[in-house]
Amino acid sequence: MKIFCIGRNYVAHAKELGNEVPDEPVIFMKPKSALLQSHTPFYYPEFTNELHYECELVLRICKNGKYIQDRYASKYYDAVTVGIDFTARDIQNELKEKGLPWEKAKAWDNSAVIGKWVLLDEVKNRKEINFSLLKNKEIVQQGNSSNMIFNFDSVVAHISNYFSVNIGDLIFTGTPAGVGECVVGDELEGLMEDKSMFTVEIK
Repeated sequence: MKIFCIGRNYVAHAKELGNEVPDEPVIFMKPKSALLQSHTPFYYPEFTNELHYECELVLRICKNGKYIQDRYASKYYDAVTVGIDFTARDIQNELKEKGLPWEKAKAWDNSAVIGKWVLLDEVKNRKEINFSLLKNKEIVQQGNSSNMIFNFDSVVAHISNYFSVNIGDLIFTGTPAGVGECVVGDELEGLMEDKSMFTVEIK
């Protein structure tokens, strides 16, 4: 299983971190060990002093493929959920200043959270999926898939130009504006269309 992530896929988020708006999807990856298993506690990592949440829609790949065209891409994913791409922001900023890769800030063990899967056949309009993140019962992020710079199909097609996609792979499709810090004791809850998809307590 591979975990693909798309960076800067919402204009407002790119701008809030002072990044340029990309003209093609920004791809990075997390290893399988980054996935927080269900019923496993999430512990604040010792190497960072600035842990940020980034709430995203996550796709599940259901068919093996390579060099997929946009018009066929929808056949390669079958379910969606909400997840968190946890980021050690202080580490990321240090790495970016040096022009170094982000893995230490993004790809560490348990840095990827996903919620319950919803089959896309059950989603009324995949082009306008509302999702949000609550921190201690207060909304801190809200997004809609219609605001993505690169939609689901174009993201899947673009990834497949460089990497084979395989059954069970995950794609984190980017976070909207509102990313922020979380600390020990915080409770994070991801929602899709007002339905709770996961809860995570920072320990």
